Amino acid sequence: MVENRTGRPGGVIGYEYKEVVTDPGQVSFFIDGYANFGWEIDENVMLGGLEKYPERIGSSHQRKTVIRFKRNRKIINKMELTRLQRNFEACVDQISRLEKEKTARPTVTALAVGILGTAFMAGSTFAVTADPPLIALCIILAIPGFLGWILPYFLYRAGVRKQTEKITPLIEEKYDEIYEICEKGNKLL
Repeated sequence: MVENRTGRPGGVIGYEYKEVVTDPGQVSFFIDGYANFGWEIDENVMLGGLEKYPERIGSSHQRKTVIRFKRNRKIINKMELTRLQRNFEACVDQISRLEKEKTARPTVTALAVGILGTAFMAGSTFAVTADPPLIALCIILAIPGFLGWILPYFLYRAGVRKQTEKITPLIEEKYDEIYEICEKGNKLL
């Protein structure tokens, strides 16, 4: 028998390849998760470590990591493993959306209040620069203007706290679902 470079008897093994782009904090999660569907890290391209680059869309300060996997093309139960893998990826996407939802609504609320405060402050400015100056109107408009500049911070923090309490159980349910999917995939291997 001929041994290939993996030390297993047999001929050539055909591989399929997959790249996953993720946050650096999620690398271990993805490596462990994809292993349950027959994927292993491709050592041929991982010799220099994980490739990191700035995210093209969104903030340039956020770094992403590329993980490269390979899997035997002739793996048994490939169709079922692929179906489970798609469920895994869908759950991961839902978790990502839920994480963003924690700050989305509070951000919009804080911005709306800040813009409203700015509008009141503009009205106050126009009142004081009018001919003749309307000092009483300026003061009346300045009070909600200043409140509109101060309150967004507190509204944001309270909103994030409230959204986190509401969304965390949903995220935990998704993680439980992921673990069940990974367990099924591992049993198929």
